[in-house]
Amino acid sequence: MNDLVTYELDGPIATISMDDGKVNVFSIPMLQALHEAFDRAESDGAVVVVTGREGYFSAGFDLKTIAGGTGPLLEMLTLGATLAERLLGFPRPVVCACTGHAYPAGAFLLLASDVRIGADGPYRIGLNEVQIGLTVPWFAIELARYRLHPAYFDRTVVNAAMYGPREAVAAGFLDQVVPSDALRAAGLEAASAAAALDPVAHAATKRRARAQARAALRSAIESELTLPTDPAGK
Repeated sequence: MNDLVTYELDGPIATISMDDGKVNVFSIPMLQALHEAFDRAESDGAVVVVTGREGYFSAGFDLKTIAGGTGPLLEMLTLGATLAERLLGFPRPVVCACTGHAYPAGAFLLLASDVRIGADGPYRIGLNEVQIGLTVPWFAIELARYRLHPAYFDRTVVNAAMYGPREAVAAGFLDQVVPSDALRAAGLEAASAAAALDPVAHAATKRRARAQARAALRSAIESELTLPTDPAGK
């Protein structure tokens, strides 16, 4: 882990907090730190609360890395895709306490988590790739297909519609919206309730319920996020 992500264990609950001092972009170091935090949470057998800094859950993938060439781009996308895959199949419950804006890769974590609680406010949540000239990755389409309400799927993925927190509940990004000053308590309350679930039954049922979605996500990652083969075999 690094200074971008902190890990705090309190009884059965681990809080993973993102804070890059700006808008919480998913740079390679941020994503590596998140994976390390989930390694630790898995080792601790903890229920997880993922949260961001005030006003920003995450503004998505780092645009500087996107412009930095195929190698760094694929590394970043793979780290982001496998993080979402990991949350979708994490053995203990994962609660997202969304502190503000979440787009687009930040929204991937909302789509992959078990419980999603958002702070009320003038925030935007969604997948804005098409709006900024990017094609939505296959793995993101599969996540959206699995979790979004069907009536919102095309609006979100194809037309890059963005939503305030309350409409994000209707779309399928969030389950609940609370006042911003109540978000931390709501996230911990949801995590405490989740900690009371039988861990074996939860993990087994999650595997069954999400088997098809996880297989589609894995197929998308393997088909799209692969470094090109050097014809010289180097």
